[in-house]
Amino acid sequence: MSCLHDHSFCDPQIAQLADLFHLLGDPTRLRIVLACVPAPIAVSGIAATLDLSSSLVSHHLRLLRAARIVKSERQGKQVFYSAADAHISGVLHDMLEHIAEPSTGNEA
Repeated sequence: MSCLHDHSFCDPQIAQLADLFHLLGDPTRLRIVLACVPAPIAVSGIAATLDLSSSLVSHHLRLLRAARIVKSERQGKQVFYSAADAHISGVLHDMLEHIAEPSTGNEA
């Protein structure tokens, strides 16, 4: 039985989720992931789009791949990166919609 479905979260799942949010909490890594959401993109494309060095982008992509936030696919000599799955792109989309909503003034 999954800990998530019975509403009792397991400590290992909490730690893994916290690590995922910690990785996405870095603005550079978040910008890199968001660059990978619309379509697969190469390191050089990410670096050019975000005005970052390719080595910095590659370093962050290694961490993001290890956390299964992005996935890679080799096409010839280049490697293209994209969001790992619909869950990642969905969470990012939902959070962007959330911050775009006007404040209701009812926050405690």
